[in-house]
Order: sequence, then structure tokens, then C-alpha cells
Amino acid sequence: MSTTEQRVAIVTGGARGIGAATAVRLAAEGRAVAVLDLDEAACKDTVEKITAAGGTALAVGCDVSDAEQVEAAVARVAEELGAPTILVNNAGVLRDNLLFKMSESDWDTVMNVHLRGAFLMSRACQKHMVDAGFGRIVNLSSSSALGNRGQVNYSAAKAGLQGFTKTLAIELGKFGVTANAVAPGFIATDMTAATAARVGMGFEDFQKAAASQIPVQRVGRPEDIANAIAFFTGEEAGFVSGQVLYVAGGPLD
Repeated sequence: MSTTEQRVAIVTGGARGIGAATAVRLAAEGRAVAVLDLDEAACKDTVEKITAAGGTALAVGCDVSDAEQVEAAVARVAEELGAPTILVNNAGVLRDNLLFKMSESDWDTVMNVHLRGAFLMSRACQKHMVDAGFGRIVNLSSSSALGNRGQVNYSAAKAGLQGFTKTLAIELGKFGVTANAVAPGFIATDMTAATAARVGMGFEDFQKAAASQIPVQRVGRPEDIANAIAFFTGEEAGFVSGQVLYVAGGPLD
């Protein structure tokens, strides 16, 4: 068995969308994958897709904003699959609104899932990575980190994840651990469908409007992001750390 085949990955928010595509891609790369989501049952489809292709996967229910649940989830992964040395912090939620309409709960929920969740998961996994002398952390940022109307909470959280990523790279590099961020542009997922609904557009029309503004003239797919994540988690990416890669179909300012 090769070193690559022995790696254990955790993908948060792995039940659907980018998380599911990433879990499937990492399994295809030879990883054993723990698929984490708030609802363990929701991970069934992702796990079955991986195992049907001959891979190894485990569904784990976890609220990434809850420290006790995170510690228990990572301990379970270590026991059932092996020490996790790859972590993809993908779990996320939207609570979009203009600033004057945004509640404190809207703000706190987004911060807790995106920022606190990434912090708790990274803290719990890093000890396994340090012990192994190898680790890959990939945080999901967003083009919204550059600012986006109606998303002051989400934009702040995604910008925060970029600073978080760069600091992890500085602190953990000497232990063989890299940290990078992938910042998607418009990706066709349940989350962007919810955004379309919020602004009162049909999802097909919403995608067409977005594609017209993207140089490659199409919106992104979850697999586009999974491909970038797979690179950052690979054995060959050990000299790439602290980077933010915008995967948006064109340059962003």
C-alpha cells in the first residue's frame, strides 16, 4: 500500500455540493474519507458513492461549531479509519441580508460555522498531523471575501479564513503541515440556488446571468473546486502553503 493510499481525510460539510464532490475526489485519490455533516444520515449518499467505487468512507455527524462534538468526531475518525492528516474545512451556511436588516443571530451563526468551525477542526486534527510529520489543511474561502452586497457576515467570515490559513501555514510549516485556501467564484450548488431564491430569480436565469460575467462563460461545478482541493492535499504540494487560490473562471481584483 502506498503512502497516498494510507492517508485519512476529513471533509466537513460533506453531504452535498462542494463537500460531497471533494470527498468523492479524495477517495478516488486513494484516501480513506470521513464525511462530516451536521446530520450524519445526510452523508449516506456521499459515502455510498465512494464505497460503490471501491473506496473507504465513514459518515460522521458533527456540529463543527461545538468543541465537544468536534473532539468526539475526530477521535472517532482516528479510531475507525486512522489518524486524520488531511482536513478540508468546507462546512458553511448562509444568512444573507443587508446590514440594517441583519440580526445578531445571522451574524453569529455564520461566524460560528465558518470561522469557529475551521478553528475547532484544525485544532483537533493538527496533533495527528504533527505526530505524523505530514498534514494538509484546506479552508474554503470565497470570492465574497472581496466584498459582496447582502453578505457582510459571509464576506467577513471568508476573509477571516484567509488570514486564518496564512497563520496556520506559518505556525505548522515546520511540522510538515501545509495550509491553503480555495476561494470559489459562482458554483452551482444548493447554496447558490438559495441565493437565487433570495433575490427572486429562477436558478437557471441566475446561472445564465452569472455566466455572462465570467471570462470562461460558464458557472463553476463542485468538481472544479474538488480538483483544486485535490492538488493542495497531494503529496507533491508540500512546498505550497499559505496560498489563496481563486477558482472563479477568470481573474478577480
